[in-house]
Amino acid sequence: MSKKAQNKKIKVGNMTFDVVNTTILVIVLLIVLYPLYYVLIASFSNPDLVLTGKIFLLPKGFQTESYERVFSNPEIMQGYLNSILYTLVGTCINLAVTLSGGYALSRRDLRGRKGFMIFFTFTMFFGGGTVPTYMLVRKLHLLNTFWAMVIPNAMSVWNLILCRNFFEGNIPSELLEVAQIDGCRNGYFFYRIVLPLSKALIAVMVLFYAVGHWNSYMQPLLYLSDRTKYPLQLVLKNILISSQPDASLAGMNDRAEMYKQTEMLKYALVVVSSAPMIVLYPFVQKYFVQGVMVGSVKG
Repeated sequence: MSKKAQNKKIKVGNMTFDVVNTTILVIVLLIVLYPLYYVLIASFSNPDLVLTGKIFLLPKGFQTESYERVFSNPEIMQGYLNSILYTLVGTCINLAVTLSGGYALSRRDLRGRKGFMIFFTFTMFFGGGTVPTYMLVRKLHLLNTFWAMVIPNAMSVWNLILCRNFFEGNIPSELLEVAQIDGCRNGYFFYRIVLPLSKALIAVMVLFYAVGHWNSYMQPLLYLSDRTKYPLQLVLKNILISSQPDASLAGMNDRAEMYKQTEMLKYALVVVSSAPMIVLYPFVQKYFVQGVMVGSVKG
């Protein structure tokens, strides 16, 4: 076979691979995106048309009543504010603990470094459980307080290991030696040199922790009893449960109407609760892959 024919065969093979690969990725993209798109158009559509399966690509019977009912509920606004505060304060605490701990464990001159890593890794496989954790929170007088939502999960060991690996692979020890020669202390070196060089890692940590705080459900369910302190997820759960028709108290027509109203609220609530994280993701997306890939491989 001539070299020209061989090159042509390779070119055709590459084109075929690109077409097949692109087709598969487009199909996967549609599978992932369409449910999100459907929830969005269903939230603006007539609930009767949604229940009968007549909504496919575009909203029908356009209405905004579901969103009006959601935002007219003072509990939802309070839940939004609570979730924002829990997310902001909790993420700041998570970053402070995880980044400083990861940097300390990346330093080879830290005494007992291996012992600390064994201790942290042990907690990934063996935990105290829900009841002992609840008892600890109660003993610390954190029940039904703001701090019960941000202190018990102040650090993820998985994220700690990710930070340690990132610092080991991307912050040369020679850089620290040069800084120390110039009289730079450890704290100054960490805040003024290490952190500015770790923007990708910080962005990934912000996304991981912020999503965890925003979607937190079991923690407030266990530790909070004051409804004014409920985060958004718990408020939405209570609203959906209270909107469910009671077969023993309502007639057939009443149950059908209540079910229709519940469906109308359900899609709007999903959009409302998911919107902040969807808005946040594009701002950190450019750092996401870089931070995960670099931090996951020890240099």
